Order: sequence, then C-alpha cells, then structure tokens
Amino acid sequence: MSAVAVLAPATAHAQYRGQLSTFVMDASTGAVLQQGNPDLQRYPASLTKLMTLYLTFEALKENRISLDQAVPVSIHAASMEPSKLGLVPGTYLTVEQGILGLVTKSANDAACALGELLAGGDEQRFAQMMTQKARSLGMSSTTFRNASGLPDSEQVSTARDFATLTRHLIQDFPDEYHYFSVPAFMFHGREVPNHDPMLRIYPGADGLKTGYTVEAGLNLVTSAIRGNVRLIGVVLGARTSGQRSAVMADLLDQGFQQEGVPLVPRPVLRVHRSPLLLASDDVTGPRRGHRHGRHGTAIAVRAAAAHETVHTRVAHGGGHGARVHLTGAKVHLAGAESVAPGHHRHHGHGKQKG
Repeated sequence: MSAVAVLAPATAHAQYRGQLSTFVMDASTGAVLQQGNPDLQRYPASLTKLMTLYLTFEALKENRISLDQAVPVSIHAASMEPSKLGLVPGTYLTVEQGILGLVTKSANDAACALGELLAGGDEQRFAQMMTQKARSLGMSSTTFRNASGLPDSEQVSTARDFATLTRHLIQDFPDEYHYFSVPAFMFHGREVPNHDPMLRIYPGADGLKTGYTVEAGLNLVTSAIRGNVRLIGVVLGARTSGQRSAVMADLLDQGFQQEGVPLVPRPVLRVHRSPLLLASDDVTGPRRGHRHGRHGTAIAVRAAAAHETVHTRVAHGGGHGARVHLTGAKVHLAGAESVAPGHHRHHGHGKQKG
C-alpha cells in the first residue's frame, strides 16, 4: 500500500449522537465477546493519546529515547487547549512526566510535546506516523491528525480499532502498561489525579483512557483482569459520564461471565445527572456551566444533561500489587492501590476535549 493511500483522510459525516458503539474482547485470545456498532467511524477525542503513548513506548523499547530525557516545550505545544499541564514555551519536561501527564490528566500540551519529540518537531508528521502505525496494527478505519485528540473532522476511529490498539499496548509493552493504573503523580509541587473513574469503581480495572468532546460524546477504553482472564472494553459516544461507566461495567461483567469467571459484587450507586460535567472527566476548551468538583474515590457523578437517575454499581480497590518505576517524576499513590498486568486544526465540531 502506498504512503498516499495509507494517509488518505477518512471523514466522519455523522457521529450517531445517542447511539453507542461498544466492543469487548478477550485480551489473550482476541475473541470478540460483545460488539455493538463496532465499525462506525467516530471522533476518538482523548483516546487518540493511546496511539501517542504506543509510539512513545515503542521509542523507549528501541532505545531511541529514555524516560529521563528532556522534552522541549514549543510555543505550539504550550498553546494547546485544556486539559493541559500548563507547560511554558522554552521549558522542558521529561519523557516520563509526559507519559504520566497523558495517562492522568490527559494533557494536550504534553501529548503535543511528545509527538514533536518523536517527529523532529512536527506534530503533523507525527500524526502521519500515528496513522501509519495504526494501519500496521490492523486499525483499518482509523486516521489521526494530531497527537492529542483535539477536534479535527478528519480524525476518526472505531470501537473495534481501539480494542485492537489496546490489545497491542498490553501485549507489546508489558513493562510500560503499569503507567495506566497510576492514580496520581506530582508535577511541579502539585498533585495531578487520574481522570479514569473505572480505576476506582470497577474491581480488577487497571487502565486505560477516557475521552470527551462535544461531538464525540464520552468515550472510554478499559482493561480489567480477574484470575487469569483479561478483558478489553470500549464504549464510544455515551451521553453522560454515568452512562459511560455503567455500560462499561455491565459489558465487562457480561464478558467475564462468558469466560466463566465469577462475578464480583458491585454495590449500587445512584448516579445523578445535572448540567455539570464530572470533575473526573478530562475536558478541553471553554467549559460552559462547569465547576470543578473534588477528586476522590467517592463518585458523585454529575453529568451534562437534565435531571435523571441512572443506576450503576461501585466497588473500591481491586488492586493486584503496585508496580511503579519512575525516574523523572514522583508518583503519589493518593490512597489507592496501583495495579499492573503482565500543525493543530479545528473544524468547528467541538470545543471540549478530554
């Protein structure tokens, strides 16, 4: 396949608002346990950062970069819309701090800085590298246009493709996967908490990534392990954070049942919807009507919609042992268990991102 064909843009003409795309896979065998609209092309939002992390882990494995290597912050990287670490042009962060900024806060400035490091200072070139890697991994319906997932009408993917990418992250980089379960890290004297609610509410969950834009809706990729069975779940296009978490939890429960794994009880949690977004959602851009809430293991779910009560279930813990080796950043476990397994373009279709 020619480079031109590989990088040909794929356009999502509709985002199927209110219509979920879901996918559940056995990470070891690749067996598909559940799928719903798995091949609808949708905007990935911050799930895009999973590919940025894949290419970063690959460069580490090939000794092209190191965890403590300085990453320069360009004017372009620093100009990214929130969510961000607030990086200042002309300064540096380490590769490891960049990784942690992506998996916890979903920092767009850190994502861009890592992409520029890996592509000689050119984020557009990095996006081409991302798309080429996607094709080589079998993600045939995915096109990337930036390192962060900030809105671009040509940046699209599917639930099936993100399950494929996640399986490769788990299998190709077993020594790096533990980063996805880090609950918080310290950056310049402040604690940066992890946005992923599944780490707190679903027994056995140990990563990976949330995402949100207005047009994409609320996206989530989760992996969970119970016994010797690891599952990968993808939910795209949820209307609220509560729906996203509840659907993912139920899908994973069903998947474990199919695999003959006993269910772990999840106490019932009432999830109230309101005009406010969850503080735990990684959101980019101006936040209309948003107020910051408190991060913590207690989930008081407030989402972007009118009053409604949704039922989900929550359980704390589910750790399988901490595994954190850090050279360039200090991780603060924030009272939670850490677990481990084996140029920027807007097109007016969304102003919020996570």
